[in-house]
Amino acid sequence: MNGQVDYSEVVQAEGHLIDSNLLNVIFDKVIERGGAFEVQSFTIGRTNHDMSRLRLKVTADSEGALRHLLEDLVPFGCHPLPERDAQLLPAPSDGCVATDFYSTTNQRTRIRHQGHWVDVEGQRMDAVIVVDKESVACRKLRDVRAGEMVVCGTAGVRVVPEFRERDRSGFAFMTNDISSERRVEVSVGKVANMMHEVREAGGRIVAVAGPLIVHTGGVGYFSEIIRLGYVDAVLAGNALAVHDAELAMFGTSLGVDLESGATVEDGHRNHMRAINAVNSAGGLSSAVGKSVLTSGIMYECVKHAVNFVLAGSIRDDGPLLDTVMDLKVAQELYAEQLKDVSMVVMLASMLHSIGVGNMLPAWVRVVCVDINPAVVTKLADRGSSQTAGIVTDVGLFLHQLAGRLGEISRSRQ
Repeated sequence: MNGQVDYSEVVQAEGHLIDSNLLNVIFDKVIERGGAFEVQSFTIGRTNHDMSRLRLKVTADSEGALRHLLEDLVPFGCHPLPERDAQLLPAPSDGCVATDFYSTTNQRTRIRHQGHWVDVEGQRMDAVIVVDKESVACRKLRDVRAGEMVVCGTAGVRVVPEFRERDRSGFAFMTNDISSERRVEVSVGKVANMMHEVREAGGRIVAVAGPLIVHTGGVGYFSEIIRLGYVDAVLAGNALAVHDAELAMFGTSLGVDLESGATVEDGHRNHMRAINAVNSAGGLSSAVGKSVLTSGIMYECVKHAVNFVLAGSIRDDGPLLDTVMDLKVAQELYAEQLKDVSMVVMLASMLHSIGVGNMLPAWVRVVCVDINPAVVTKLADRGSSQTAGIVTDVGLFLHQLAGRLGEISRSRQ
């Protein structure tokens, strides 16, 4: 290239490369990085179940450029040939690793260790891979301990992208673009069917919920969805529980009467009065037990043994006794509820949704509902490409979803 010494590597990828558009993405990434490629072999799958296989020689004009190019190709399923074991380097100190550590994606990942390909456990994005005698697993950087062996570089790392595009009539159809208002009813039907399928298969459904559920009049509908048995855990912040309690006790949300839409005199005090009442009772569970809290989302969670985690922030009023103000602890509790989850429904909560998205492997179905399309876009930009976005008012969505799930439940009786 331009008379300079060329640096090259042969990579291989396999999967549904054509109809998932990975083939074009791989080629484009090489050109984008200023490199060149030569297709050494390409075998197209003969049936819709067969994998295609690509062997590609990629070339760059420097060793550093080639290294960066290979790093960019790994998430698309490319791995260097000939196959070699992953490089392992010890962590120099607690919470620190070598500078060329491999940073994980949310896609299924394997590493070659002692001549064998081994599945990585606990898959999530933005983690490192720690190898010990008992396991090969993702680990948050802060949890790495000095001396632990960490995967570095891209050699011996194989990512297996999800090929959802083969599911033409199911979830993949929804993930092709961000749903607009005119498709809400159709999308709600698909979401309801998915939720029912997950429940019938014994899978877990987790809801990530923001306070807009309360402000938009969605409490009653979300409560009904919990009663129908379609929610196994609720992940939220202090605000959802506070305004849910405010509505249950005083009929207001942020001091606004949700029935009339009018501001109530001294209504701005109501959320603080709700916090005081719940905390005086000893927390949400005690407030339900003592009939201080007699309706709403948190009431239904307590009554139906639905786990909930409230992660606090610097802006929280109160907070409620149930709110976890230690960020690390809150993250761990979120992660615990997300273990083996089958489906996550994100309801008008940008920060909590993005946080949860970072914790999820790519094979978990994710539906994000928000009036702001930028929320769904941010999730996709940050790597949660499996997210199906529905752009609508969350109260309207919950109204339709509760109705559809009710119909499904009645038809199965």
